[in-house]
Amino acid sequence: MANVQIAVAAVALFVLFPCFSRATDHTVGDTDQWKLATNYTTWASTKTFVVGDTLVFNYASSAHNVLEVTKSAYDSCQTSNPTQTHTGGTTSITLTTAGN
Repeated sequence: MANVQIAVAAVALFVLFPCFSRATDHTVGDTDQWKLATNYTTWASTKTFVVGDTLVFNYASSAHNVLEVTKSAYDSCQTSNPTQTHTGGTTSITLTTAGN
């Protein structure tokens, strides 16, 4: 009976206080960082992403930026109306919802 109570308490902690679960910072491209020659599909396929994780983009601000776009804009490769534009050279984006 005590083991069941401990298990229930542990589950309750993670449900009620998700900050106890460990989020991961993922540097996009790992040591390659943001380069045109990097295959980001391959890079992403080696990762597991969960809500609360952070994607860290490191890039030359004189040559690149990070645009956040809707899924439909991404699917149609449209960057003319981003939801967010980042230009600082290092951008961190926390994943707030599950999905592709």
